[in-house]
Amino acid sequence: MLWAVTIAGVLALLVLDFVVTRKPHEVTIKEALGWSAFYIALPLAFGGFIWARFGSGEGVDYLTGYVVEKSLSVDNLFVFMLLLAAFAVPTALAQRVLLFGITGALILRGIFIALGAAALQTLDWAFLLFAAILIFTAIKLLRDTIQGHDQEVDISGMRSVRLLRRFMPVTDEYHGTRLTIRQDDGRRALTPLALAVVAVLATDIVFAVDSVPAVFGITEDPYLVFATNAFALLGLRALYFVLHAALARLVHLSYGLAVILGFIGLKLALHWAHGIWPSVPVIPTELSLIVIVIVLTVVTLTSLRATRNALPAKEDIPADRR
Repeated sequence: MLWAVTIAGVLALLVLDFVVTRKPHEVTIKEALGWSAFYIALPLAFGGFIWARFGSGEGVDYLTGYVVEKSLSVDNLFVFMLLLAAFAVPTALAQRVLLFGITGALILRGIFIALGAAALQTLDWAFLLFAAILIFTAIKLLRDTIQGHDQEVDISGMRSVRLLRRFMPVTDEYHGTRLTIRQDDGRRALTPLALAVVAVLATDIVFAVDSVPAVFGITEDPYLVFATNAFALLGLRALYFVLHAALARLVHLSYGLAVILGFIGLKLALHWAHGIWPSVPVIPTELSLIVIVIVLTVVTLTSLRATRNALPAKEDIPADRR
C-alpha cells in the first residue's frame, strides 16, 4: 500500500508539473521560490511520517539518503545548465526540457533501484561492486575538477544526438513545446527542443549509475531508496531557476561531492567486509549524516568566500528576477 500511494503521489506531482508548464513562460524568482519551498517541505514532512511510523532508524536513513540525493542533484543542475546553454534553449522552454529530464530520470532510477535491490539480495559481492563504482566516480570527479573539465559538455560528441541527426532532419528554429514538426515536403523533422531533451535523458543514465549506489550505501531498503530519489528529483525544475545564478558560485561543490561519494564507497566496502570478518568496523548512518552535512557546509562556505567578488550589481539583475 505504501508503494502504491507513493508512486501514485509521484505521478500526480509529475502531471501537475506538466499542467503548470503547458504554456511556455519565463519563470520568475517568486514562482521558483514558491515551488522550491513546496518541494522541500513535502519530503521533510514525509520524513517526519517515516520517523513517526517506522522509528528513528528508518527516519535517519531516509533523511541521510535525501541529503545525499539532493546534493548530487544540485551538481546535476550544472550539466543541465550547460546543456540548455549549448542548445540555446529559450528561457520560456527551459522548464519543459527539465521536466522531461526529471521524468526520464525517475524511470531510470526505478529500473536501477530494482536491479540494485535484486543484486544485493542474490550477490554477496554486490556491496563491493557498488563501493568500487562510487570510489571510481569520486576519483574521476576529483580529477576532472582539478583539470577543469567538470563543466564541459560536447554536444557534437554525444552519441544520442549524432544518432538522431543521422535518421531524422533537424530544424534550425524552435517551435514552442513541439518536439517534431511536419516540413513543407511532408517529412517529419525534429526540433532543437527534441535534441535537448534527448541529451538531458542521456545524461540521466550517468547520473543514475552514481546516485543509486550512493543511496544503497545509506540504506538497503528499496522503498527508502526510491522515495529519496523521487523527492530529490521532483524539485529540480524549480530549484534550477532558484540556483541558476548561484550555481556559478559553487565552485568547490564537485570537491565536496567527490569526498561524499568516496566516503559512502568506503562505507559500502566496510559493510561488505563486516559480513565476512565481523571484527571489521562499520560506519553508522548517523555518522554518515554528520560527515555529509559538514562536507556540504564547508564547500558551500569556501565557494562563497572564493567568489565573494563575483556578485553581480543589483542594477545588473532584471527586475523580475530580484
